[in-house]
Amino acid sequence: MDLSTTFTKAAQARSGLLDEKQESACRLFNGFYEGFPAMAVDLYGRTLVIHDYSEKGEGDEASAKAIVEAAKALLPWIRVALWKVRESLIPLERNGRCLLGERSGIDRRVVENGVKYALALDLHQDATLYLDTRGLRAWAKANLSGKKVLNTFAYTGSLGVAAMAGGAAQVIHVDLNRQYMNQAKDSYALNKFPVSKADFKIADFFEAMSWLKKEGALFDCLILDPPFFSETKNGRVDLEKEADKLINKARPLIGDGGVLVAVNNALFTSGAQWKETLEGLCKDGYMAFEESIAIPEDFTGYPATRVGTAPADPAPFNHSTKIAVLRVKRKDGRKA
Repeated sequence: MDLSTTFTKAAQARSGLLDEKQESACRLFNGFYEGFPAMAVDLYGRTLVIHDYSEKGEGDEASAKAIVEAAKALLPWIRVALWKVRESLIPLERNGRCLLGERSGIDRRVVENGVKYALALDLHQDATLYLDTRGLRAWAKANLSGKKVLNTFAYTGSLGVAAMAGGAAQVIHVDLNRQYMNQAKDSYALNKFPVSKADFKIADFFEAMSWLKKEGALFDCLILDPPFFSETKNGRVDLEKEADKLINKARPLIGDGGVLVAVNNALFTSGAQWKETLEGLCKDGYMAFEESIAIPEDFTGYPATRVGTAPADPAPFNHSTKIAVLRVKRKDGRKA
């Protein structure tokens, strides 16, 4: 089966995720699971985003253009196609080159579950709204009404935006990148949420954990969605080898009866390994695994489209992005 046919079959399976207003976002094609590992294709409103993971950073322009033509035939209302070559040494190639339309036509917002999210699809190599955590945003909107939330490694703030949409009492976002925090503020503005400078902290995670502890701050929910690996002068994030240390760093900021949402997206860490890590952390009786949050089918592939398997078996989770909700109990009984 050629790429155009494979893409079309996969995209057709997502037809139920598209809305009449052409404002939704989803993964149209996950080549890793659906027969063409070097390509993943997302749809943000009327903008097609092609993520090209070709080796050596040269990109596969012929395949990207074949996807654009197949997408135009299936979804004729698409107005821009942005091709991002993940490993390219050229910033423009990494951030996205238009194979269809002009940069001025790139969508700058989408609507998901009734919530508006600001976009900057050509800001860097990613797309500024991770679609695999759609289920977590739905959970946040449904479960955090009246809660005080700390959104760490906030990126562009989407998880906190979802919490605000669900009626959270307060969300504090922490991220080291000012551009991302500005986009989080844009999402607040789109949804008419009040923007307070105090709720958007431009800070390193480890630094922020230290001063929040000194202040005696406590939260009903702490969201921990870090990158796979990063390092600053204050500490290191390594989800393969040191995820437990990261959780223990954040855990003291959760009030009694509150929850910690822990995300592990390490591709080569199996679900069993992640569950074992969590069980080890729960042995003291002051934290308990409550539930996992599934990744949507447009990322895992559908029964009729899926042909590949993950490098490490994610079970009992359903994808390499493994999301766990942990209930916390405190010795001192302090509430947020």
